[in-house]
Amino acid sequence: MKAAADTLVIENFPQLRLIAWNRHPHDAITGQEAFDLYERNWRFIDETAMPAHERALLDRLTREYGHGILHV
Repeated sequence: MKAAADTLVIENFPQLRLIAWNRHPHDAITGQEAFDLYERNWRFIDETAMPAHERALLDRLTREYGHGILHV
């Protein structure tokens, strides 16, 4: 895991919260875990409902963990 700054609270990101339904919303996960969840569960993501701050997060995670590629 990287620095603590790379932990995300699930409830702060609505689409992440939907795909992390089996985790407590107050849980913190790493950026890598979040990226993996987005990739594996992309079919459940509503891009039109994704707020700007979550889109920015996903863009950053894609650059850092997907090397610029989101495999969906």
